[in-house]
Amino acid sequence: MQVTEINADGLRRDFKVVVPASHVDQKLTDKIKQLAGTLSLPGFRPGKVPLAMVRKKYSAAVMGEILEESVNDGIGKVIETGSLRPATQPKVEITAFAEGQDLEFNLVIELMPEITLMDLTTVSLTRDKAVIAESELEPVLAGIAERNGEAETVERPAASGDTVVIDFLGKLNGEPFSGGAAEGYSLKLGSNTFIPGFEDQLIGKDAGSQTVVEVTFPEGYGNETLAGQPATFDVTVHQVKASTPAAINDDLAKAVGMESLEALKQAIRDELGRDLATATRFKTKRALLDVLAANHDFPVPLSMVESEFEAIWKQVEQGRTDGETDPSDAGKSDDELKAEYRILAERRVRLGLLLAEIGRVNEITVTQDDLNRAILAEARAYPGQEHLVLQYYQKNKEALDALRAPAYEEKVIDFILGKAQIAEREISAEDLRRELAAENEAAGDSHQDHDHSAA
Repeated sequence: MQVTEINADGLRRDFKVVVPASHVDQKLTDKIKQLAGTLSLPGFRPGKVPLAMVRKKYSAAVMGEILEESVNDGIGKVIETGSLRPATQPKVEITAFAEGQDLEFNLVIELMPEITLMDLTTVSLTRDKAVIAESELEPVLAGIAERNGEAETVERPAASGDTVVIDFLGKLNGEPFSGGAAEGYSLKLGSNTFIPGFEDQLIGKDAGSQTVVEVTFPEGYGNETLAGQPATFDVTVHQVKASTPAAINDDLAKAVGMESLEALKQAIRDELGRDLATATRFKTKRALLDVLAANHDFPVPLSMVESEFEAIWKQVEQGRTDGETDPSDAGKSDDELKAEYRILAERRVRLGLLLAEIGRVNEITVTQDDLNRAILAEARAYPGQEHLVLQYYQKNKEALDALRAPAYEEKVIDFILGKAQIAEREISAEDLRRELAAENEAAGDSHQDHDHSAA
């Protein structure tokens, strides 16, 4: 096999590879022998078909497989001989291939850049720790008290937040429809559990009122017969009930499964703390990526940048279709936006390669336990449906594999944070939220809200 390097430009290497016809023919002969050993043709016992006949009949059919094997052999030799580290799948262009002739192909390989890592112990960051004030608990406790309050009948018109006990009969084109009637139904006004506009038309009605509610079913309504259709409901109001919030004390806490009011407060504080901890980790990670980007400058494979840019631009175009254009893109031409997003794509690729190199040098790997934690984190995002999420990942290998890259990235980030010098800063939850909002707005203006590594 003859390998000739014909071009070297940055991280790109171009090679011409020639595989002798004798090598290709030997592979063909081996394939024909293997096939003949199992082949059965009329007039011949299994495995006794003459090789010449098998070759004449099947050589064309197996040449594709031989071509693939020969090209893979050539790629392997180029990589092994040159001790190369490809960054992407090599590109192959067949220039000559016919039975009895040499196989010739051109090979383009983009290499992993040489990366000199900074001393991670010199990284200096500040990590916020939110202090949850007592005032932060009050609206949450008030909501729990309201949900656990008692409803008492009142002699006045219904207001938002009241519960009305009603009979209703739905009609489409003046005719009752299936599933559109109920008696003695308790409906909390303002809960938005009924068709949009239904509850609003009962505000101001008192016990004994009879009214006709006019609504239009949403386009995406589950019943296709009703979707997008105007309808009326004959409604009779029997009772108006006002809810009195429960007293905020130990009895309320016990009603929701806690031992005491103090235990309930601590549970709320912990939950608020977890939400803020997620936000502060993102903030710390963004600051870390900025430090890494500022301290490492190396060339990146152009094909990786182009692939990342195409993915970003596809999201931009989809956002336009959905009417969700980034405010920071307003007033800019496509050429201006593409230039900005290409810079972002290069930053992502550089950070991805950098994190991958840190992981490689320090032998960081993703274990099954890491994947299990990632699955549980995904499941927690869907309260009440955790078991469905777990089943989805158990049955879908591709979805499980998709968790590996972010799990690896987070593990490398944790490793770096473990090496870095980190100062803790206590800050009120209110001030932290204000800072996060300001930072996110600033990041959005520079497209950094799109930023992550491409590990």
